[in-house]
Amino acid sequence: MKKLISLCACLIALTTVAFAQENIKPAKAGVQYGKAINNKNAISVQKLENTLKSKKEYTGKIEGEVIGVCKKKGCFLTLKREGQEEPIMVRFKDYGYFVPTDIVGKTVVLEGKAKVKELSVKQLQHNAEDAGKSAEEIAKITQPKTDINIVADGVLVVK
Repeated sequence: MKKLISLCACLIALTTVAFAQENIKPAKAGVQYGKAINNKNAISVQKLENTLKSKKEYTGKIEGEVIGVCKKKGCFLTLKREGQEEPIMVRFKDYGYFVPTDIVGKTVVLEGKAKVKELSVKQLQHNAEDAGKSAEEIAKITQPKTDINIVADGVLVVK
């Protein structure tokens, strides 16, 4: 009986993940994901970077352009940085929601907590795989990286 219940639970979980992207609203201005937020008092990505030079973390709203998203199910997005090649990684609190893949190129406001954090090689490789990078690109990741990471409670598409 326990095996049957475990099997059913696993099947439900796999089905939910497999169809997660199908139930997500397309990214249009005004659409929200996660916690309902507004765009008042949002700071730019550049201002966030400057703030984190002197503080350990920032809690509030951040506005930026989405330049990447998890190809598998929309479990993270990346924000453009001015003058830098590497974007800022944004994950969603408790993986409680996902965003659509058509959010790339949109300007969003997100609310959450940002901090400078070291990511392991394993985590960086996992992120690269989810972003759709080739096996060759993933194999080139051999060093941990310290960078800004954001955990967002909610995301609002602005334009």
